[in-house]
Amino acid sequence: MIVLTSEAVVLRTWPVHEADLIVSFFTRDYGRVRGVAKSAMKSRKRFGGALEPMTIARAWFAERPRQELVRLDQLEIVRSPLSSPVDHARMAVLSFFAELLDEALPEHDPQETVFRLLVSVLEQTTVEQCWMPLTYFQLWMTRLMGLLPDIAHCTACGEALRAEEISFNSLGDGLFCALHGNGSASGLSVDSWQLAQRMLRAPVGAFAAEEWPRRRGQDLRRFTLQALERHLERRLRSAEALARL
Repeated sequence: MIVLTSEAVVLRTWPVHEADLIVSFFTRDYGRVRGVAKSAMKSRKRFGGALEPMTIARAWFAERPRQELVRLDQLEIVRSPLSSPVDHARMAVLSFFAELLDEALPEHDPQETVFRLLVSVLEQTTVEQCWMPLTYFQLWMTRLMGLLPDIAHCTACGEALRAEEISFNSLGDGLFCALHGNGSASGLSVDSWQLAQRMLRAPVGAFAAEEWPRRRGQDLRRFTLQALERHLERRLRSAEALARL
C-alpha cells in the first residue's frame, strides 16, 4: 500500500454504507481521484468541514493494489468556500466548477494547468463577483480541453473574423464569419469576442476590478457551454441551475 499526499480540491461526495463517503477530489500531483473516507460522517477529527465541495485541502490517501478507489485518510483545510459569504449564485457557480471537472477530467491524470486555473478562479468567486470567474473558467476549460479553435478566424474558411458578424452554433466548435454562419447560428457580441481575446492573454485577477452584471459575457458563456456539453455528451445540471437564477 502506497501512502500519498497532495494539495487537493474536493469535488463531490456520495454516502455509502452507514457512515462512509465516497469522495471525488482533484489533486495537484495525481489528477482526479476517487476514494473512500471511512466513518467520514462521524469523524470530525479527520475530516471536519473539509468535505464541502470546492474546499482546498491537503489530502492524505493510500492506493490499494487492484482497488479502483483509494483510501482517503485525512483532509486538512487550506481554504473553505464557507469562509466567505454565500448566496445562491455563488453556490451555483461553485457547483458548476465541481460538476464540470468531475465529468471532464480522466482519473489519475495530472492536470497542473487545470488545477492552477481552478485555484485562481476560486479566489475570485465571491458574492459580489461570480459571473466573471465563471466566464473565465468556462473559456479556459474549453481551450484546455482542445475545444476552442482560433477565435480570431472563421473555423470554416480561415478568414479573419470581423466584429458584428461573428456567430457560433451548437453543431460545431469555433466561431464563424457572416458567410458560414448557418440558419441556427447565434451571434457573439463585439464585447464578448473582445473579452474572450483579452481573457486568453491575461490572468483572472486582471478582470477583478471590472463591473460584471450577469448579462455581461452571457453569450460567451453560452458559446463555451455548448462546446463543453457537446464534448461530454450530456447536459450539466449545475448549468441548468445557473440558468434559472
